[in-house]
Amino acid sequence: QVQLVESGGGLVQPGGSLRLSCAASGFTLDYYAIAWFRQAPGKEREGVSCISTSTFYADSVKGRFTISRDNAKNTVHLQMNSLKPEDTAVYYCAADYPPLCLDYSTRSFSSWGQGTQVTVSS
Repeated sequence: QVQLVESGGGLVQPGGSLRLSCAASGFTLDYYAIAWFRQAPGKEREGVSCISTSTFYADSVKGRFTISRDNAKNTVHLQMNSLKPEDTAVYYCAADYPPLCLDYSTRSFSSWGQGTQVTVSS
């Protein structure tokens, strides 16, 4: 059974950091494109970052967020630094085959996690 489980969300002050994790079971992450999306209340879902053989970032997070993969733990991380109130959202990880991030922010992904809340507030 294919499953993705996110963790690491929480409440952080502006300028702070969080590291989100996306743990996979039932398949090997290394063979898939893995992306992070977020959705804030009243807003459309936004593609944040994607990792395959390369890494990709939305302009809004470039230079602040870093996506990485731990193949030994079958987990993808999203390190988020210099967080801003506008980063507040539910963050989801998603997986899709083949392992290409082309148009990741708009195309359909086959497997999704349940999401983890990130709140940036003082």
